[in-house]
Formats: sequence, structure tokens, C-alpha cells
Amino acid sequence: MNLINLLGAGLPEWVSTSFPVIKGILIGVIVFCALVITILVLCQQSNSQGGINGVTGSNVETYYAHNKGSTKEGRLNKATIVFAIITGCATILYFILALIVA
Repeated sequence: MNLINLLGAGLPEWVSTSFPVIKGILIGVIVFCALVITILVLCQQSNSQGGINGVTGSNVETYYAHNKGSTKEGRLNKATIVFAIITGCATILYFILALIVA
């Protein structure tokens, strides 16, 4: 039973014909972004500190730290975050559509 039937409204014809196509496109976007995220993470160098700076509160203010976003590593981090956000939004939208048109 889908959400529209629970609310007592019927689906228009265009909804039942176009939503499967939209769902397929969203699945393609999710798979593509997942592959890109995997490749981007494999291209990044590991952090030698291992996140210990968050525990100890150590904060090194160097010229490199201020301009880290313009390096290759910074661009890889930004691209990973962007593709992760796109994946999350597409997944949420897919499941909302799955609730509406089940």
C-alpha cells in the first residue's frame, strides 16, 4: 500500500508513467556517484595523524594548512564531499518517490 492510497487520493496518469523513469535515473545517479566516491577515496592519501588531533585539540596553523583547499588533496576532499551529498540527496528522493508510488 502506498502513501497516496492511504491519503485517499488517486494518482494521475502522468505520475504512474513518469515516476518509474525518474526512479531509474535516480538509481543510475546513485550508482555513478558511489563509483566516483570509491575512486576518489582510493586516490586520496591516508592521514598519518589518524584523527588524533580531534582528541588532543592540536591545531597547527601553517601556510600549507591555510591553502590546503587549492592542492590536489584538497580538491579530492571537496569532490568527495560533493559526490557524497549528491548521493545522499538522490537516495532520499528515491525513497520518497518509492513511498508515493509503490
